[in-house]
Amino acid sequence: MPEGDTVHKLADVLGSTLSDQVITAAQLHGKSRPDLVSRRVQQVTSKGKHLYIHLDDGRMLRSHLGMYGSWHGYRHGESWRKPQGQATLVLAVAGRVLVCFNAREVEVMDAGGFRASDQRLRLGPDLTRETPEPGLLARRALELLGPDTLVVDLLLDQRVASGIGNVYKSEVLFLEGCSPTRRLGEIGSELFAALYRTASGLLVNNLGGGPRVTRGNPGGRGGLWVYGRTRLPCLRCGTPIRHARLGSNPRGTQWCPKCQPERAVPRDSFGGSDQTAKGPGDHRGSTS
Repeated sequence: MPEGDTVHKLADVLGSTLSDQVITAAQLHGKSRPDLVSRRVQQVTSKGKHLYIHLDDGRMLRSHLGMYGSWHGYRHGESWRKPQGQATLVLAVAGRVLVCFNAREVEVMDAGGFRASDQRLRLGPDLTRETPEPGLLARRALELLGPDTLVVDLLLDQRVASGIGNVYKSEVLFLEGCSPTRRLGEIGSELFAALYRTASGLLVNNLGGGPRVTRGNPGGRGGLWVYGRTRLPCLRCGTPIRHARLGSNPRGTQWCPKCQPERAVPRDSFGGSDQTAKGPGDHRGSTS
């Protein structure tokens, strides 16, 4: 699933092609959409993993790629690299055809309507575009999640802060020495702030070109600390990297058991024991 840095860069690329262009043909979910034809694209933006194409009539096209979605650009008449039946959205403008394949979600929304406003409010601050304010993120976390929430679920919950995906989840936890089996009520406000500060820094640092990197000076040993390195030696201490599917919606997680010990941290004012714990059903499905 593309993470926040990828979608941010995608919005920039699509914006350079679509902005100020008039749509000459459009299809959504395999059906022609004449209501989109002759509309001018004003801009392309993103928030977290959601991409928005803003039109001049006050509507916007929202897309979420999910696990298998991708955007392609073609010249008119050029052969597509994927079957037409996999096209979720097709937009033609002068000289180009933009195709979104296999997206999890694509919809037309009134940019000023309730649904669009509600969706934007439900998403936490975009870590590629906003400097995270720990107090705001802490309030969102405590309103939405109980102290028994695993930190892997915390980081993937786009309602707290948007943009972190499975790669950054594992990398951030490693860099902050936090075991993925620890829980929100155990980590304390200092570590909570550090997790999001590190995530934001990594996301922003990867907005340029080239492969995603979380390690400085990879030296031919890969640009990531733990992600994709199951059973290989930790690049810091040599301990074999562990892998498990963790969380309320289990996702693969990699970590070093030595660099990320399962130690308990005394609870401070953040996530205290007076919070009512929520079961997995209370936040399942919140990681889109």
